[in-house]
Amino acid sequence: MSHPGTLACPLKVAIVGAGPSGFYTAEHLLKQWGDRVGVDIFDRLPTPYGLVRGGVAPDHQKIKTVTRVYDRIAARPNVRFFGNVELGTHLTIDDLRNCYHQITLSTGAQTDRNLGIPGEALRGSHAATEFVAWYNGHPDYRERQFNLSGQRAAVLGVGNVAVDVTRILSRRPEELARTDIADYALKALRQSRIRELWLLGRRGPAQAAFTNPEIKELGELPEVDTVVLPEEVELDPLSREFLERSGDSSIEKKINILRSYSTRKAGRNPRRLTIRFLVSPVEIRGDEKGKVKSLRLVRNELYATDSGTLRPRPTNNFEELSVDLVFRSVGYRGVALPGVPFDEKRGVIPNDKGRVLDSPGGNPIRGVYAAGWIKRGPLGVIGTNKPDALETVNCMVEDFASGAVLVPQYAGIVESEELVRRKQPRYVSFEDWRRLDDIEVARGLKLGRPRLKLTSVEDMLSALGR
Repeated sequence: MSHPGTLACPLKVAIVGAGPSGFYTAEHLLKQWGDRVGVDIFDRLPTPYGLVRGGVAPDHQKIKTVTRVYDRIAARPNVRFFGNVELGTHLTIDDLRNCYHQITLSTGAQTDRNLGIPGEALRGSHAATEFVAWYNGHPDYRERQFNLSGQRAAVLGVGNVAVDVTRILSRRPEELARTDIADYALKALRQSRIRELWLLGRRGPAQAAFTNPEIKELGELPEVDTVVLPEEVELDPLSREFLERSGDSSIEKKINILRSYSTRKAGRNPRRLTIRFLVSPVEIRGDEKGKVKSLRLVRNELYATDSGTLRPRPTNNFEELSVDLVFRSVGYRGVALPGVPFDEKRGVIPNDKGRVLDSPGGNPIRGVYAAGWIKRGPLGVIGTNKPDALETVNCMVEDFASGAVLVPQYAGIVESEELVRRKQPRYVSFEDWRRLDDIEVARGLKLGRPRLKLTSVEDMLSALGR
């Protein structure tokens, strides 16, 4: 058999997951090998782009323009997209081993972490990840129901996802009607009666994970009074010391933005958003019908760990906050893939710089790699996936040089497509996706919106005549 990595016998690579990390992995492979590599990108949904399509907030359209980069990658003649193909349902990891020299898993982090407190399962208590996927038109979540008839909602967490949820709940429907938010979500939000929101963080303002543009945007929402309690935005001695030691001007700017909210006079806007710090939920309480009625909170104080980081610990001060709805935004978590090792504790595939290990701390598995959130956990923004993918591809290049690649039974380009066609005849190519994209954009144009999404797999396949 010819040695892979030549024009006559390209290196064949399968990438499972068509989000940012999958496309950046493909980009780095193309830079390294050019026409001497053939890249097939698989995704269980008919649509590419992962969280750019299903996670980026609809009122942040500019961020979504990154897909133009991915489009250029997918347009390369040696790159193919196989959508509506799921690992474990249509193909197995052994199927991929039989067709590819290397396999990269970039499936992201699709579920949420639990708080581990009483009342999480009450009606009206939701994972923020589900709400985000719902309003973005993700096919798995389009049937979810969110009762927005109450007037008070709390969002637990102060990361960018928590801020996104808060902002979508706070925006006027007229603003959302100019975005690509799912049509059913727009209809539900038009009828929302939520008038008071709380964004709750367990640590102090200096440790808040949201970015400065995100928190600044909250303070500029039309018809919303955004406030911070003055005593909660003042830094404790440990935080002041941390800030002085870090010399991070962005944190200083963040504190100044929050302080400006703490000095605002009470307004008469129809909605009010209160941002709180150093409070943790210890219980979600329900009424006699099993519906959320309040949050029991504990006040926290910060302490320094042996490593020098600041962590919260509870005090003996408690309070109760009356709410009708709770969104838990305490982090994403990866999902195990059939036939692939998984680190249950961390919620990732065990790996060393991208090389998949047979167990946490174990030995590398030949020819199998990971990239993105399923590799490192749900950390960073879209751009963080580019250097992360490069680290993985560097390992792939090193292993190729040493001969540590898979020896597929079927090394031809045609055989892998025939395998997919046999296992999943309703697969979606990138040309098919372009047709769907045109359909969505045309539907949106009629309404003055960037696009009107197709939110069910069957609707997508029907639009393609399948």
